[in-house]
Amino acid sequence: MAFVWPVRVYWEDTDAGGVVYYANYLKFMERARSEWLRAFGVEQDVLRDETGVVFVVRRVEIDYRSPARFNERLEVSVRLHEMGRASLGVRQELMRGPDRLAEAVVTLACVDAVRFKPVKIPESLLQALVPAT
Repeated sequence: MAFVWPVRVYWEDTDAGGVVYYANYLKFMERARSEWLRAFGVEQDVLRDETGVVFVVRRVEIDYRSPARFNERLEVSVRLHEMGRASLGVRQELMRGPDRLAEAVVTLACVDAVRFKPVKIPESLLQALVPAT
């Protein structure tokens, strides 16, 4: 089941022609992932403070299909597709109605918040994400 987060395109997201700058698609996806975790009861600052771990983007593979423009209402989806000992893989789509504007596969690594070395995903987080599998 996909989680969907609404996004509105602001001037700050666009270039001089009113088209969303390509890197901002990644920002929209990042926000959606944060809200996806929040929907499962996971606050990232609390996760860091209580378990000493954070998630970092390890890899992104993205296909841009069509431009988004100023003032459009978009939706960003997040779908868990892979769970490893120290990583999560999600698929994301940026949609404008029925039109797919971009799609990405994002690998998130679970790392120690101080050393930034990979660590096992805490059991509490795995349990929280069970409904996403």
